[in-house]
Amino acid sequence: MRRRWDDAVGWLLLRLAAVLHRRVASRSAWGRWQDRRDWAIRTAERKGVPVEALAKRMRLTPGRIRQVLSGKRLDEPPAVEDAA
Repeated sequence: MRRRWDDAVGWLLLRLAAVLHRRVASRSAWGRWQDRRDWAIRTAERKGVPVEALAKRMRLTPGRIRQVLSGKRLDEPPAVEDAA
């Protein structure tokens, strides 16, 4: 039963990380949101979600996910596209 709970929580945290990743827009909020996103990624990985699934859901490369898991920060915030 514990394994099923960990799997469900891991996938839920992955969804939270994806939402946070896509909603970050301003430079001032970028660091705070990235910290929350990174926490959710690390916790989801600890709960058993594979790196490949994290990368696919977050639309990041597996290398970037591994950087987050090792505690390294990304250098620049992603470019925000203007809505047409």
